[in-house]
Amino acid sequence: MAAGYAPEKVMNGTFAQCWINDYFLAEGTEMEAKISLEKKEVKQSGTLAKGYKIVGTEGKGKIKINKISSFFIDLIAENLKAGKTTVCTMISNLQDPDSGGQSERVKLIGVTFDELTLVNWKTKELVEEEVAFTFSDFDILDTVANN
Repeated sequence: MAAGYAPEKVMNGTFAQCWINDYFLAEGTEMEAKISLEKKEVKQSGTLAKGYKIVGTEGKGKIKINKISSFFIDLIAENLKAGKTTVCTMISNLQDPDSGGQSERVKLIGVTFDELTLVNWKTKELVEEEVAFTFSDFDILDTVANN
């Protein structure tokens, strides 16, 4: 164990889960959510180094699913046609049997979708959907301890 940790402790996304509102999205295959920090330069005398202050954040992400239903069309289309925004809550649960029962759970709040795919298929190919989204807030529900 020269690197300082056991290789089997590296989290495996195979056992990850996602919920959108109260719907367990079993068909999810990939998820990413990031917060970008908006910074402004702070000018200071007496130093050559630039300083920065965070003045805002932006949450963006994407989810990829195996197409087994019209889930996103059912979720978004009616609101879109009526000129309304679909707003959801998403929960990601990254867990792995080798993690000793621990999981990392993150709740994304104020999720809105950037686009709606109406048609996407290719002959002799399995159909997947990738949906980009933004979110306004997050809560860390569980973290994995550093062992």
